[in-house]
Amino acid sequence: MHWLFLLLGFAAMAVAFKTTSSGLLAVCLLAALVLFVLWLAGLYSVRMAGRSRDASMIIDPAELRRLREQAEARKAAAATDTSPDSTQR
Repeated sequence: MHWLFLLLGFAAMAVAFKTTSSGLLAVCLLAALVLFVLWLAGLYSVRMAGRSRDASMIIDPAELRRLREQAEARKAAAATDTSPDSTQR
């Protein structure tokens, strides 16, 4: 949809270049400016929407807590397995 604003903006610029009336020139230049700004806003909106994360992939706090507990348990198990035993010589 935002590409339509770009095409209309170019059409307004073409009319502005071809006209001999100063009033129509001012209206066409103003319309072209507004259409180009709308095109940029649409382009920005589409790019930002493409970068947003999927809401279904967000981890809820309970799941995050469970994952942290699992990581701490693995870290504790790895620390006890690799620590040197003082009873063996």
